[in-house]
Amino acid sequence: MPDPLKRSTSVLRATHAPWDGPLVRPAMSNTEERHERFRVTSRYVELGGKPAIPVSGELHYSRVPRARWEERLRLMKAGGITVVASYTFWIHHERTEGKVSFDDGLDVAAFVRLCREVGLDVVLRVGPWCHGEVRNGGFPDWVKAAPAQHRTNDPAYLDLVGRWFGYLGEELAGLLGPDSNVIGIQLENELYDQPDHLTELKRLARNAGLSAPVWTATAWGGAELPDGEVLPLFGGYGDGFWVDADAPWDPTFREHYFFSHTWDDPGIGADVRGQLGTRAAAAPRTPSALFPPATCELAGGMATAYQRRPWPQGLDVGAVAHNKIGNGSAWQGYYMFAGGMNPADGLQESQDTGYPNDLPRFDYDFHAPIGASGRPASSFAALRKQHAFLAAFGGRLARMPSSLPDVMPAGVEDATTLRWALRSDGSTGFVFISWHQPHVPLHTYRGAQFEVTLDGGAVTFPAVPVNIPAGTLAHWPVNLDVAGVTLEWATASPLTLLEPAPGVTGGRPTLVLAAEAGIPVEIRFAAGTDASGSAAGSGRTARLQGDEPEVLTAKAGNAVADILVLPAEAADTAWVLESARGRELVLSAGQLWLDAGGRLAGRSAERPDVLRYNLNTRTFDAVTTNHTSPRQGRMSVEAVLVREAGPVPASYGEAANRAAAPGPPVIDSLAREYTLELPAGAFPTGHEELEIRWAGDVARILVDGVPVADRFWDGSPWILNVADGGIRPDPGGPAHVTLQILPLSPLAKVGMPAEARQRREATAGDLAALDAVHLVCWMGWHEAAD
Repeated sequence: MPDPLKRSTSVLRATHAPWDGPLVRPAMSNTEERHERFRVTSRYVELGGKPAIPVSGELHYSRVPRARWEERLRLMKAGGITVVASYTFWIHHERTEGKVSFDDGLDVAAFVRLCREVGLDVVLRVGPWCHGEVRNGGFPDWVKAAPAQHRTNDPAYLDLVGRWFGYLGEELAGLLGPDSNVIGIQLENELYDQPDHLTELKRLARNAGLSAPVWTATAWGGAELPDGEVLPLFGGYGDGFWVDADAPWDPTFREHYFFSHTWDDPGIGADVRGQLGTRAAAAPRTPSALFPPATCELAGGMATAYQRRPWPQGLDVGAVAHNKIGNGSAWQGYYMFAGGMNPADGLQESQDTGYPNDLPRFDYDFHAPIGASGRPASSFAALRKQHAFLAAFGGRLARMPSSLPDVMPAGVEDATTLRWALRSDGSTGFVFISWHQPHVPLHTYRGAQFEVTLDGGAVTFPAVPVNIPAGTLAHWPVNLDVAGVTLEWATASPLTLLEPAPGVTGGRPTLVLAAEAGIPVEIRFAAGTDASGSAAGSGRTARLQGDEPEVLTAKAGNAVADILVLPAEAADTAWVLESARGRELVLSAGQLWLDAGGRLAGRSAERPDVLRYNLNTRTFDAVTTNHTSPRQGRMSVEAVLVREAGPVPASYGEAANRAAAPGPPVIDSLAREYTLELPAGAFPTGHEELEIRWAGDVARILVDGVPVADRFWDGSPWILNVADGGIRPDPGGPAHVTLQILPLSPLAKVGMPAEARQRREATAGDLAALDAVHLVCWMGWHEAAD
């Protein structure tokens, strides 16, 4: 088959265009509710008076056991998250009118304080209507049944909301204000045509004692927002559960794999609005004259509905986020970044509550970068590299508007035109390249060479055109200054910038570049620069082909800097941490974070292999670790079949053309049932997981006959934290654990990822299988004291 992208080399051109208008400082955060650290402008966010790009990740404190909060937050911070966003679900706190609980896992004040201890800012999404795939959108049943016009300025409704906000204000008293780590409050969610109601909610919240430098609201779907009262926030999902089961890959999903200056997304929330709509053909560089482009719902993964079950992979998630940075993002916000479980049965959104889609009763893993069990997904590493770049270069990038190339793809079907964009301030910049999308494969793009026109003229690179393999996400520097040494260009992506900590002698400023898989690394320094090292070439140009980290030393006059180039595989294991030592580069295939004492800590399924870069020796040193738990590894769990499945129907009903999920009685009567023989004494660490590989329709775990967890099958392994699932050691022996697998009818109207669909189609009749069950014991470790 001929290669559709085989071509003679053609130069890809883009010209830097300056900002469309002057910098504006809105009243919000500047003259109203001023904060010691946090400000917004029309172009970017300021932290401590300097431009920066915050990175927020959603974690719902009420969906994660309180005992897991600290570790989950420290892992998020190690992954580059700077702000934690969380809904405050009314139904979780006040299921019965007047019986309000902020105990244990509902202690929002304790959560905010813990975020501050860990070093994370917070955005509270207070609703009162939140959605988040929670029953009634977060309204308690008694609120939904109240005789009032919900989500309007009806006084009867506002009275209920005022009381709820009052409870939150009492709990958070003393935790808000100009020095608080609560830097944002979101009002409502996906409200499209009532700007006056958002203004009234803001007044009610302030009257209740809630305050923050930034008030936000979701702006997708063409939402009408009150001018100047809220920062408009946008999103971007590469796939979604809310379209029909047999629908093709929708354009509103596909568009996020292209660069553009369109921030609205008509697809998000379309299941409630009733139509997807279409985007405008062109849009301004920033969506608001007062505020910069910011997001709160970039796809961290995707929830699983019964009728449609996407499973985004790591690059799928990473590409959407990467493209938003290239588009000019001033604030990266993910939904979800850490998954969880509903705190009780019956709190999920469902057709029974008038929602079109049925969600699992417990599961809210979301295929997030950090899963519900605490195990990172492949998307975590992909995003971690982007966040390290933003931490080191966000201050520069924030000042750079986005400019699109001369030749743009013809539409979402275009799989031959390279997707790229430029962010530049006119003298320096970054070329963002995105050559990945799910579902429809891309071929290698051949003969790429860029001509970037800045204020001082054109920069053409690389010297020899390169091929861009499918799966490439890159941000290549142009005229990048590193401690007085200038990289005219490079075909590798800046990961971070390491500098000796104040008061520490030795070492040089070190730019860390991450190579792209399959693309030779070439670095061109500015005239008058000499580079030396193990790389091929000399003087201004260095070319690297090796599979090991390589270090160059570049000198320009009295300026000297090191360039550390990490091979692509090593870059995937890179962690960039801010500690008492300064900014650190650590390589580890396993998860890690900084503990309360500032030491490295983590969990490992095998003996940890952790390396730290030494600026003085320009080598990686092994980190000595001590174990904090006695056991690691995995063991098989015997699953004893106690009941075979019964024949299942093709449908359990439907609403709005969405298949309905089977209820508990159906599962109890028709599911295949196993007893899991968990060995006594198999819980030494307190962090064990059941890893269940199965196929079918719906699976449930019961402990001593009580359902504690469930999952809709999409081909992915089901990872369940043993303790969080209520499976705890018992002096008299382990609890009785039952696994139920309901078969999937070949006629069921259920949309699935390709691999799951292939297995389903290869099975004659109903599909129900248990491939393996393992108990995975994670070993805790921490860095040994000096």
